[in-house]
Amino acid sequence: MFVENHSGSLSRIAGLFSSRGYNITSLAVAETEDPSVSRMTIVVDGDEDVLEQVVKQLNRLIDVIKVIDFQNEPIIDRELTLIRINITKAYRHEIITLVNIFGGKIIAVTQTSITIELTGTSNTINDFIALVQPYGIKELVRTGKIAIAQAKH
Repeated sequence: MFVENHSGSLSRIAGLFSSRGYNITSLAVAETEDPSVSRMTIVVDGDEDVLEQVVKQLNRLIDVIKVIDFQNEPIIDRELTLIRINITKAYRHEIITLVNIFGGKIIAVTQTSITIELTGTSNTINDFIALVQPYGIKELVRTGKIAIAQAKH
């Protein structure tokens, strides 16, 4: 959705969800090419009726400029993850190989850990996390999903 970029917009929108008992599974917010407008990508789980209700309620808020429902649209979506993994010489090469296979970047290395930046779909990131979990994850940060409609020819 596109919203006016000013103080309190996010709070009012989050309040709408919590007051109605809807759970936000992912939320990402940033300015658009127009600094007076922010784009919020909100992922909400629910059936058709719940999602329809969410869209209707959002459209009633003063700060909301436009709500776009990507539920039945072809989209391109990504998520960013920073992950710090325990490392030893014994399996350093294995982790580096996994990072390369998944198209990640190694952004910091110490004697005991490696920090990786990975961008991809939620499924890709979940798959990577599952593969490195046995090595010992020290810290994990995810941005949440962002999405854009696929360009039409």
